Amino acid sequence: GSLPKWVVNKSSQFLAPKAMKKMYKACLKYPEWKKKHDPHFKPWLFPEQSRLPALALSELSLQHADSLENIDESSLAESKEDRGEGSDEDSLT
Repeated sequence: GSLPKWVVNKSSQFLAPKAMKKMYKACLKYPEWKKKHDPHFKPWLFPEQSRLPALALSELSLQHADSLENIDESSLAESKEDRGEGSDEDSLT
């Protein structure tokens, strides 16, 4: 469904700035955190460091957006992570 304009406006005024402040504070702490947590592990720069299992290209297929419209997700349960619950600061300390 769609949200009323007043809900979007209020959330833009209050929630977005609060989220940006939290992200800014987390970013300030990241260099110190990274020094303590595997500082040389950078799979975004060095793909050979990736710990994810490799996929064979033959297992991949293209999906078009129009085929995704009829996906029924009603039986799936949301986790706390999906809802955005929990503290991001826990992962940085």
